[in-house]
Amino acid sequence: MSSSDKSPKSTSGASGSWIGRFFLKATIFVAGLGLCGALLGSLALALAWPNLPDLSAMIDYRPRVPLRIYTADKVLIGEFGEERRNVLRFDEIPDVMKSAILSAEDDRFYQHGGIDWMGVGRAVIANLTNLSKSQGASTITMQVARNFYLSSEKTYTRKFYELLLTFKIEATLTKNQILDLYMNQIYLGHRAYGFAAASRTYFGKQLGDVTPAEAAMLAGIPKAPSRFNPIANFERAKTRQLYVLNRMKNLGYLTEAEHQEAVKQEIVLKSAPGTPAGGYAIHGEYVAELARQLLYGVYQDNIYSRGFNVYTTVQSKDQEAAYQAVREGILDYTRRAPYPGPEETLDLPEGIEKNPARLDTLLDELQEKYPDNVDVLTAVVLSASPEKITAARSSSEIIEITDKGALRIVARGLVKNAKENVRIQRGSVVYVHKNGDHWEVINMPTVQAAFVSLRSQDGAIQSMVGGFDFEEGKFNRVTQAWRQPGSAFKPFIYASSLERGLTPATQISDEPFVLTAAQTGSKAWTPKNYGGKYEPMLTMRQALYKSKNMVSIRIMQAVGPKYVQDYLTRFGFDRERQPAVLPLALGAGSVTPLQLAGAYAVFANGGYRVPPYLIDHVTDSAGKVIMQSKPIMAGDAAARAIDPRTVYVMNDMMRGVATQGTGARVHRELKRNDIGGKTGTTNDSHDAWFAGFTPKLVGIAWMGFDQPRSLGSSETGGGASLPIWLNYMRTTLKDQPQTPPGPLPSGLTLVNGEYYFSEFPPGQAVARVGLPSAQDIPVDGGGSDGISNLLNQLTGVRSEGLPKETTIPF
Repeated sequence: MSSSDKSPKSTSGASGSWIGRFFLKATIFVAGLGLCGALLGSLALALAWPNLPDLSAMIDYRPRVPLRIYTADKVLIGEFGEERRNVLRFDEIPDVMKSAILSAEDDRFYQHGGIDWMGVGRAVIANLTNLSKSQGASTITMQVARNFYLSSEKTYTRKFYELLLTFKIEATLTKNQILDLYMNQIYLGHRAYGFAAASRTYFGKQLGDVTPAEAAMLAGIPKAPSRFNPIANFERAKTRQLYVLNRMKNLGYLTEAEHQEAVKQEIVLKSAPGTPAGGYAIHGEYVAELARQLLYGVYQDNIYSRGFNVYTTVQSKDQEAAYQAVREGILDYTRRAPYPGPEETLDLPEGIEKNPARLDTLLDELQEKYPDNVDVLTAVVLSASPEKITAARSSSEIIEITDKGALRIVARGLVKNAKENVRIQRGSVVYVHKNGDHWEVINMPTVQAAFVSLRSQDGAIQSMVGGFDFEEGKFNRVTQAWRQPGSAFKPFIYASSLERGLTPATQISDEPFVLTAAQTGSKAWTPKNYGGKYEPMLTMRQALYKSKNMVSIRIMQAVGPKYVQDYLTRFGFDRERQPAVLPLALGAGSVTPLQLAGAYAVFANGGYRVPPYLIDHVTDSAGKVIMQSKPIMAGDAAARAIDPRTVYVMNDMMRGVATQGTGARVHRELKRNDIGGKTGTTNDSHDAWFAGFTPKLVGIAWMGFDQPRSLGSSETGGGASLPIWLNYMRTTLKDQPQTPPGPLPSGLTLVNGEYYFSEFPPGQAVARVGLPSAQDIPVDGGGSDGISNLLNQLTGVRSEGLPKETTIPF
């Protein structure tokens, strides 16, 4: 045979050998990868499995009576504890409820081992067909794992742990035990956990008494508790209920006749007494949380299982009035502020509004990203023009916004040349709000506000609202936000001067005040009056009415910063937060709204320091009183903080502020003569305050951003915070008789329409504070004996007794 004859056979053999070797190597490689994957998976499993939670807590149903918080008039405002209220044994749960749950959530629950692979396949096909996430594949066991022990973050690590925990639950518990857990402890909206609690929350009846129609409506809630519960959105709950009823019929749980009867049944919503929905009739979340913290400080974790009942000092009517006032004040500011634009803008498919299922699915997904906030509701814009905005809350709830005032709020987003990030158009995701008789588009507020009121005679807190929405963050701005009080602090500066020889009639320079860098030791300080307006001289009374900064600085300069710092501690202020420097005259220290309320109570109650308190008494589960407050009362000589004459004069001047000064709106709207108060606005309008009081009640309102920034150049305490205070007092003071001023205290006289202390009569009191320039003023005011030193230096007159009419040349 020739060499040419052998060649093809040789080539063919080599080729076959090469291919065989390739497949052999590929097989070995794949097997190696598989082995590595198996080893890594085994390692991950070995590391993760021991860290999975112990399941014993899931099935621990020992009765534990929770901590309950009430208002003074016995309205439930909070519950804290580990007890699963209304827990039922598996055999106590009606079959109709079990079948409704299986139909709605997991019809193959008793067939799969924790993961329904057939369900996963159906969901994948459905989602690919619809090009959206229209179906999920979570089983009841997976929901139990997720709801009990895992966070809601969407990460692969969390999903891995969820799968492992699902297998552990299935390996440890029976199917009936898993379903029992699910039905007793799943969250179903309106603070109801478990279907027994939900039945009482939504229908006011025991779970054993529910009809198939009611069971189907309850079974539809877990898909989206905030969206599908019948109180929040009855139409969506009804749509979901019909879906569940159809599933129950198709799976053989209902006959055709039973199905028809259930479809026709009218659903009546009624919350049973003592349920979260029926019991939390007012918004007392900040009060309840603070009461819990205070009790925890005494009993630690024992408070969650011993059945304690905490009765606060808060009045339910006052608390709800405060909540509404804060919320409306924040929304009013949000309306005034420039509209920042929609949350985002979607590429909304044409004609989606004609496909209810697709539109509702899209809105459900948006609700997860942009949840409703009480009455500020998520919607998607279907069309927009300067004359009308049409937005969808659901396929059956289409809102038209045509009110000219409402459209003016978002006008910058509707004009032809609107910036892209501000433009409102089809597909824009916005928030809508029902304002009286019309709808409006309004962005979710970013500003915050707080309000607290207390009884001036003993410091009992009557209301407390620490922010716009407790659920967005439990930070209580009434007790935790240290902010500059601005001009709301000036009455304390003025009060200190009355006891050092100044009077409401003292003439004080309002000319600009300058300290050079050499005088301050750092940089020059050039404070300004609000609005940049100055006057040559003003009486102390006039200056307080007009809230003049230059006058406050000169008063503090005269009295001495260190004396003022000492004096402020009488009101309960922290010395270290009120530095002995001249900017303190403008409220440059820091206070909380609650601390400021306690300080103003000293003015309101005649000069006594009565620390604010919240808890009146606590009872155990048998009703026995185990704690009882013993507040300090006004009139207790040991609680005397300042001279009663100082109180009388300051109250008279602050009633003037509320009648003809920066707070004159108070008198115009409430028509009362027994209210005193002071507005406060800090530099660049970072904080806006109004502090006001009657002889019996003190109220403090604050507004600002959590990360301090300007509210706007035109925003002041009188414009931003005073309306909150007024809306609260309008309710609280209604039908309350006015309290006239008491008699002049001993040692106080009225001469020519103005008040004088007996030791500082006309001719001996300080008559004038002012100099053409401030170049010779010591930076620290002359130390703790400021007025004495300055008088000695500049006039040769000692301050003790002030034997003749004195002019202090600042």
